Amino acid sequence: MTGKKDKIYIAGHNGMVGSAIYRRLKKENFENLLVTSRQELDLRNQQQVMEYLQAVKPDVVIMAAAKVGGILANDRYPYLFLRDNLIIQDNLIHGAHQNGVQKLIFLGSSCIYPKFAEQPMREDSLLTGELEPTNQWYAIAKISGVKMCEALRKQYGREYVSLMPTNLYGEGDNFDLETSHVLPAMIRKFHDAKEQGHEPVTLWGTGKPKREFLYVDDVADAVRFALGNTLADNLYNVGAGRDISILELAEKIQRIVGHKGRLIWDQSKPDGTPRKLMDVSKLAQEGWTYSTGLTDGIEKTYHWFLANRNKIREVKYG
Repeated sequence: MTGKKDKIYIAGHNGMVGSAIYRRLKKENFENLLVTSRQELDLRNQQQVMEYLQAVKPDVVIMAAAKVGGILANDRYPYLFLRDNLIIQDNLIHGAHQNGVQKLIFLGSSCIYPKFAEQPMREDSLLTGELEPTNQWYAIAKISGVKMCEALRKQYGREYVSLMPTNLYGEGDNFDLETSHVLPAMIRKFHDAKEQGHEPVTLWGTGKPKREFLYVDDVADAVRFALGNTLADNLYNVGAGRDISILELAEKIQRIVGHKGRLIWDQSKPDGTPRKLMDVSKLAQEGWTYSTGLTDGIEKTYHWFLANRNKIREVKYG
């Protein structure tokens, strides 16, 4: 069990997930939280990462650092998503192992599972079928990270655990219309359309696919749970265990934002995976479940968006 005085390095603490983890642990008075900016440490530079870990000697590494984006960004920049994530993971996981870090929490994504995996997706469906083509590059990188942690656990007895969250959203999200995920992109689109006199909003696909969403503070809670417990296995899904159609999601966000205009579905654009629902029973058996409902989470996210409109994160690639 990780103590309040242990040195915990949070890689990616400025991102949505990393910042939520940092806030959670800070609130609980963890005394030795280690963080670095991109200017201080380039996680793609193996030598820099190794020297940093040798210098600070963390007891725990939490890997919330990744290059992430929605369907459009993944499809447009495949090499970037594959290469950068592979390099970041290898540097941090191998660096932690080389420097004797016994506990590491690797955060991935539900996209590691096959496109047509049996629903809800269990951890043992990994590598049983083809991936979703639009985000396979990111998925392959994350699968490699899961397998690195599993191999170190098997060969060296390291307590390296992979947590695979479902679609996350919340405070600190990326609201750039080209690179963001579906939920923050909808918030941005509906808000901008409302500001422009309730203009029509066009969304991709048919609205039929179903997705599961988890408020970012809940994944921070799952990380806190993993810190405080010795988990029996190496791979766990983290989610709500319930999903919603993209059409229903759009209508819910439209109501919360207060947009009164038309909603148009551009069916020439891809839908992506038909359904992505996580089986979260494995982590529930260990003792963890989520707590933030979708409506409550979206309202919190929109209020944060309004309060931080002039400094919201807009990530550009290319």
